[in-house]
Amino acid sequence: MQPRWERIATKEVISYMVTKPEIRNRYPRKIELDESLGTPGPSFLRVRPGGAPQVRPVSIRLGTPDKDSILLFARHLPQENLLFLHNDITQPANVDEWLKSIENGATVTLLAEPDGTLEGYASLHLSPVRWTRKIGEIAINVAPEWQSRGLGEALCAEITSLGEILELRKITAQMVAEHKSARAMFERLGFRVQAFLPDWVEDQEGRSRDLLLMAYDLRAPERKAPASG
Repeated sequence: MQPRWERIATKEVISYMVTKPEIRNRYPRKIELDESLGTPGPSFLRVRPGGAPQVRPVSIRLGTPDKDSILLFARHLPQENLLFLHNDITQPANVDEWLKSIENGATVTLLAEPDGTLEGYASLHLSPVRWTRKIGEIAINVAPEWQSRGLGEALCAEITSLGEILELRKITAQMVAEHKSARAMFERLGFRVQAFLPDWVEDQEGRSRDLLLMAYDLRAPERKAPASG
């Protein structure tokens, strides 16, 4: 077990990292999504043959979401989307824990708020444990009406760029293996499969599901964080 003094010291390092000027000065900002009906699937600049991209700017900010906004957002999510969250954010007490983790620097969260309404977020969970303090874990959720419009991919690219600013070594993502669209999105951004674990997790109905673990190596010489618009 990690000594208490070491855990405290590591938390202080995390708190320092998330207040770096490069991060404070980066937000709020806008990301651009193309709403044209060209090639299926998420894309930043999808162009219909012979047509111009229909770009829509979406505001994103770094910070702590409003509790009521999170609860309203979570209640409209499919149960499948809640399977791999650190906490069930449909429950007020769990939302309080999430907000606390943001405030103490253990979680970095980006909020997408087109038209001033929370429609998606990306969180990067950081570990206070010394031997995994350079590894971050991504959690992304997008409102159903914003899925397949590029918002999830844009948030993923942006939070991965944050991981580079935070000097992380790797960023991981977990999903059930049959989520082919999620796997394809992460692969487009440079994530690679690290492990396939049969019958590793259990869904809300008690059924065993296969787990896919993917990772992005921020230290690989030939790689840099994906462009985030």
